Amino acid sequence: MFWGAMGALGAGAYYVLVLAGAAERKGKRAVDLGGGSITREQVRSSYQKYASFFEKPKQIEAKDNVPNFVDTFYNLVTDIYEWGWGQSFHFSPAVPGKSHKESTRLHEERVVDLLGVKPGQKVLDVGCGVGGPMRAIAAYSQAHVTGITINDYQVARARSHNKKAGLDNLCEVVCGNFLFMPFENNSFDGAYSIEATCHAPELKDVYAEVFRVLKPGHLYVTYEWVTTPLFRADNAEHVECIHGIEHGDALPGLRSYKQVGEIAKEVGFKVLEDRDLALPPAKPWWIRLKMGRLAYYRNHLVIALLSFLGIAPKGVVDVHEMLFKTADHLTRGGETGIFSPMHLLVLQKPEEGL
Repeated sequence: MFWGAMGALGAGAYYVLVLAGAAERKGKRAVDLGGGSITREQVRSSYQKYASFFEKPKQIEAKDNVPNFVDTFYNLVTDIYEWGWGQSFHFSPAVPGKSHKESTRLHEERVVDLLGVKPGQKVLDVGCGVGGPMRAIAAYSQAHVTGITINDYQVARARSHNKKAGLDNLCEVVCGNFLFMPFENNSFDGAYSIEATCHAPELKDVYAEVFRVLKPGHLYVTYEWVTTPLFRADNAEHVECIHGIEHGDALPGLRSYKQVGEIAKEVGFKVLEDRDLALPPAKPWWIRLKMGRLAYYRNHLVIALLSFLGIAPKGVVDVHEMLFKTADHLTRGGETGIFSPMHLLVLQKPEEGL
């Protein structure tokens, strides 16, 4: 009975969302959902290993293992993110009168304005994902943007998107660990990261690498995931919410708003700006998550059907469910004000000799 009813409902959803919907505009179709570089047969077991690692705080203390599990995470979620969210894997403040896509673009272009980069200069995207921000920033600035991501599947997706957008002459993607970047000292005119360094076991290690490859006198702009002044470590609900965000987003541990600027200073940066872009008068960034609940149920139906039919790998349903639970934790974090995904740091590498 269940699958008969599901088949009837799912057939309609399948044709509307997959064949006639906007999936291709977002860069992925539901029928193509998979596990990135993980084989179809290993998606479920890989998810189970990931979930076991990140849901246990003691496990996360084994920080040498974190990069591998972050790589696994992005193999598992990249297709779902592209299909259901788009090519920019981050949040942005809601802008009255603007669509989610337009608000996202404005949030990305703000990086260019803060960096002050000029056409032809070299910019580094630290943790570029499938390159949504990279393409927006390259198009807006006409600078040459090099992105680095630990996930080889995202490299292939980003290169494909760059070519389709006609921006492969301005955008380059490298597969590598941003803790040990394959770039020469003093080689970039600017650098940025958008909600990416939260995956680092030690934030100091990423900042030190960015400091190394950035030219003296030039800037690094980063949007950081942090706990805010409203977070209370002795509040069980606060702790549960933050742990839920960490588990569902492959985070070895969220930093507080106080820590990020201090860590930047430790590696030698001068902090020019240190503030939370999520605070009023900015409009809530989590509205998109709340508005997307109906879409989640619709999408979950399609994914369950495709998995049942053998089109999507087993385990994709589990990953999608995890992401939905995480969306609840993120929404709670935003509504209570204990979490921000866009704490801004504008950092300068001092001129040599100063």
